[in-house]
Amino acid sequence: MSWRDCGGMMPDCLLTTTCHFANGVLPVWQLTEYTTSMAVPRTKSIATFVGSATLMPGTRIGKALGLKSMETPSLMQAARSGLSWNAVRKFLDITGFSRQDLAKYLSIPERTFARRREAGTFDRRESEQLLRLAEISQSALELFDGDTTATRTWLTSPVRGLGNARPIDFAQSEFGAREVRDLIGRLADGVFS
Repeated sequence: MSWRDCGGMMPDCLLTTTCHFANGVLPVWQLTEYTTSMAVPRTKSIATFVGSATLMPGTRIGKALGLKSMETPSLMQAARSGLSWNAVRKFLDITGFSRQDLAKYLSIPERTFARRREAGTFDRRESEQLLRLAEISQSALELFDGDTTATRTWLTSPVRGLGNARPIDFAQSEFGAREVRDLIGRLADGVFS
């Protein structure tokens, strides 16, 4: 709004000590500062704030697991009902992890892992852990520009930013997974730690 919006005549508020901007309490000498502060500062585009331009975390998890529905409520339901062996197989294909690596990450014996494969589904705890690993794997994959070998090597090697622990080991708990996500974010932003 400018004084031209007041019928083309110089409004009284510009001649007095306050203006009709900001409900009549803005002194004229602060008018320029007020209107400038309302402008949107020059910042990064929204595509830089949302990973992979438009992919939200639920989408990345779903894509990594090969699920048909990638909405967060559907992912929560998949975890509750247990992820299917087909989803786990797709995850193994994408990430290049072995069945033994995944069984160790899920903290289950290989024989139990084989029984889960035969049954065709994983229990809730295992499904939630797998969703967590999938999210971290997908974020790391984006960090390494789609290079699955570099991603797998990074996830399974000691990392200085985690006190020389392996990211895959750190990610076994939700607290550790947060640290891994934070580290991936810092590395993506160029903050090497």
